[in-house]
Amino acid sequence: MNNLMLVGRLVKDPEIKELESGKKVSNITLAINRNFKNIDGVYETDFVDCVIWDGIANNVSEYCKKGDLIGIKGRLQTSLYENKEGKTLKNMDVIAERISFLSARHREQEQEI
Repeated sequence: MNNLMLVGRLVKDPEIKELESGKKVSNITLAINRNFKNIDGVYETDFVDCVIWDGIANNVSEYCKKGDLIGIKGRLQTSLYENKEGKTLKNMDVIAERISFLSARHREQEQEI
């Protein structure tokens, strides 16, 4: 079973791109704090790249800004590609299937509607 759930803050404003096929895509990065301190007593942060497609990408780019807290339900997807030196490399992305807007600003907007 390939399911994951992430909660984190956007590191920059989402940007949407339209591909030649007409599909829309947005590549975002979430900053996710670890729930434990390192040896120096500091909480470390992981930065996770996520891919969002079509309607969900539209909504995220319209309603979310840098620093907003969002939740993602999705899956991992592995792809292989060749670098300039001809070496085959593996890339792993989070493919978002569902997004929840968790920032207080969005909850206030939802209550007004």
